[in-house]
Amino acid sequence: MGCKIDLHTHTNHSDGFYSPIELIQVVKKASLDIISITDHDNLSAIHEAASVGKDFGVEVIPGLEVSSDIGDREVHILGYFIDPDNRELERYLKFFREERLKRAIRIVNKLKGLGFTISIEDILEQAKSSAIGRPHIAQAMLEKGLIFNYYEAFNKYIGNNCPAYEKKVHISPQSVVKIISDAGGLSFIAHPGNMPESLLKELIEDGIDGIEVIHPSHSAHQVKFYKGIVNEYFLLESGGSDFHGGKREDEANLGKYYTSNAVLEAMRNRLIKNSA
Repeated sequence: MGCKIDLHTHTNHSDGFYSPIELIQVVKKASLDIISITDHDNLSAIHEAASVGKDFGVEVIPGLEVSSDIGDREVHILGYFIDPDNRELERYLKFFREERLKRAIRIVNKLKGLGFTISIEDILEQAKSSAIGRPHIAQAMLEKGLIFNYYEAFNKYIGNNCPAYEKKVHISPQSVVKIISDAGGLSFIAHPGNMPESLLKELIEDGIDGIEVIHPSHSAHQVKFYKGIVNEYFLLESGGSDFHGGKREDEANLGKYYTSNAVLEAMRNRLIKNSA
């Protein structure tokens, strides 16, 4: 029987619910053999998870998820097999984390303008030492009794185009691809959803290595479509559950959305070819 491989998971070092140790425990229960931790703008979970993973028989591939954009469209790019100790990469990620804090402060100020009693300290309490994201703001609003449920925060206040929304600082896809490549990794378009084929082609021209084909948001038709794009342009494919846990209530996705050993071997072979 082949390996079950989930190449898209998050810990509480970004916007996930579980600690690295807890994540290893839940993925083991889901009968996964190999995972990649792809926290947003953060590599701090990798070493701890990899160490614990050895005890549980779960291999951890160093990963990362970085936000970029083309025009007004946000594009997420996944990096795999990166060196988590690469100093230049960490310098970029530190900048992104600082920008996340500045963005959170702007969102909090907008929420105050809407009449909410909330502070940046409330958000920092939720984020702890992880990269701050909107989920932390939503959780803080919920715990302070400012909203009825977690999703109300996004639907009414901090989601895209909502009154307290603030855009993230992004860099170009070309820059993200170069940053990942310079750290020894491979870059993939994350959950492209209904991304126009013209935009996919633009990202391919920017030097992307592959596309995330398997994802909970993709229909069977979309999976087939992206597999076709991968074959047409001689790209790699990846796949995973985009697991966060907690309020996302996505535990059922673990072990349901995964990719194969053949996909992972193709990625490893590309790395060998790149280093030759």
